[in-house]
Amino acid sequence: MNSMQDILEANILIVNDSKADLMLFEQILRGAGYSAITSANPCEVFASHLKNRYDLILLDLQMQNMDGFEIMKRLRAIEKEGCLPVIVITSYPEERSLALKEGASDFISKPIEIAEVLARVHNMLKVRLLHHILLNYNTILEKEVQKKTLDLQLRAADLQEGYLETIFTMTRAAELKDEDTGAHVKRISYYSRELAKILGMDEKFIDTIFYASPMHDIGKIGIPDCILLKPCGFVADEWKIMQEHPAMGEKILGDSKSFYLKMGSEIALNHHERWDGSGYPNGIKGEDIPFCARIMNICDIYDALRSKRPYKPAFDHQKTLEIIIYGDSRTHPKHFDPLILDVFKRNHQLFCDIFDEYEA
Repeated sequence: MNSMQDILEANILIVNDSKADLMLFEQILRGAGYSAITSANPCEVFASHLKNRYDLILLDLQMQNMDGFEIMKRLRAIEKEGCLPVIVITSYPEERSLALKEGASDFISKPIEIAEVLARVHNMLKVRLLHHILLNYNTILEKEVQKKTLDLQLRAADLQEGYLETIFTMTRAAELKDEDTGAHVKRISYYSRELAKILGMDEKFIDTIFYASPMHDIGKIGIPDCILLKPCGFVADEWKIMQEHPAMGEKILGDSKSFYLKMGSEIALNHHERWDGSGYPNGIKGEDIPFCARIMNICDIYDALRSKRPYKPAFDHQKTLEIIIYGDSRTHPKHFDPLILDVFKRNHQLFCDIFDEYEA
């Protein structure tokens, strides 16, 4: 599934009105082993994508004959899967954030660096091919269900297991961006499940949040490493880009009939929203925030406080508890659903036990 060979055989379209730039990018990609590469001028993009449905489009925003943002707008109108497979190329920092808001999956800065180009292309193709697998899954399962035989039941179980493995594969793709993420997402699963149990949720919800919660930061796969792994605080433009990861996560997971991915999409989009409305990306508050995301929020904050970050040391359980209950310069109790905060206070030792068990 999603082998290196699959990635190297993915369909790639390079869009530019400069023949020199087209040749440069084609040479870089072919030199890395990519085999299905097409070059096109701006006027050919739409017809070509309708016919071939490219896995990735490299789009230069600085073209003389057509506005790159207009091309993205028209591509969104014909891209029915909801995940626009576009990496924009630009030398202007202000265009990067705007392009992400307009639906681009990532960007490459000018002047270009070959290592950055190859890393961006590889990451986006990996996510894109996983997205295709998830889209095709429900169609396959529905056809199997129609057989209504014992063999079907066994195969459906196999398909379900394979489906969950796809979810874990997507999560691991994001983990590659941060070596500390693996233990983090494992702990998040257990925190969320135990909290949901104590809150009296039904078995389906408890099972779903266990598998959906690790996908909360899947959108970080679209955040440039230079920002995601920066060892100090962000400047304003970098923070704006970082705040795009919830929407990217929702876009990656897309519309799905799967209850795992539906909840995963809700959590990805809303896990940084706060009860008082001071969160992001949409500033919603109170019960407008999905319940699963409210559970996830306090779990994520607890684990972030317990973990070492580029901007802070790891805190012990007692200090973390004090920050969540009483607040500090970044965290305040009014950020959390009061009911969930109360349950957390009365059961905080569970969180400590889970962290200690899955610390590494």
